[in-house]
Amino acid sequence: MFDHHCTACAKRQLIFPSQVTGMANTDHGIVVRFTCWCGAEQTLVTGRKATSASKVTLAA
Repeated sequence: MFDHHCTACAKRQLIFPSQVTGMANTDHGIVVRFTCWCGAEQTLVTGRKATSASKVTLAA
């Protein structure tokens, strides 16, 4: 579980494991994809290489 500030609904929400839709290890850190309580798809970059300002786009 972690907290996240949603870019769609502008709320700080607790995100549970059941909301996680994917994870990928990248050069920027671990990218976690999840669905906010409002239904918006969101991403979070975490891990040792993550920076607070980093934005990562994964190829589909």
